[in-house]
Amino acid sequence: MGLAGLTKAELTRAAIVDAALTMAQEGGLESLTIGTVAEKAGLSKSGVFSRVGSREELQVAVLKEYERRFIESALLPALREPRGLPRLRALVARWADWIGSDTGRAGCLFISGSIEYDDRPGPVRDAVLSGLGELRRHLARNVRQAVDERQLPPDTDPEQVAFELAAIVLGLHNDLRLFRDERAIKRALVAFDRLLAGKAAH
Repeated sequence: MGLAGLTKAELTRAAIVDAALTMAQEGGLESLTIGTVAEKAGLSKSGVFSRVGSREELQVAVLKEYERRFIESALLPALREPRGLPRLRALVARWADWIGSDTGRAGCLFISGSIEYDDRPGPVRDAVLSGLGELRRHLARNVRQAVDERQLPPDTDPEQVAFELAAIVLGLHNDLRLFRDERAIKRALVAFDRLLAGKAAH
């Protein structure tokens, strides 16, 4: 459905979530309150609450919108690549580019959210876990396809490789966002190539 098909209430809710997403990328999910988002969106607190609910519901809505944008911009294009290693590399490369892009300017909201909510049970943690978990499953699935395509040895452990690839992305996130190292994306892709070359050689 395009913007023309949305009601005024739906457009207002979309504007609220967009403003909140921008704030979360700049200051983390914990920076979001009904009051600060209302100020950012130019609405009253009651106007924000009536459309998104509680602060927790707002945070979950932000994560869902972030996931939608990530899928559209990074995941779906990667899935158009050939099965196996080409698709796997495209997924990692697009995830890395997303973290370093203007759109993902605060890095990966799932990664930063996992640091904020790793030991805080509730719907926000569940949403973060779901997003990151789905990415890990995509990594493992593509490793299995690489095995099926005989690009990796049959004894390759997909979950182990997915763990190692996720660790590379975590290192990229840290170096890019904390150290502001512009070489981080290139380093991550070099690490990816070395990891998979080592697996293929065995």
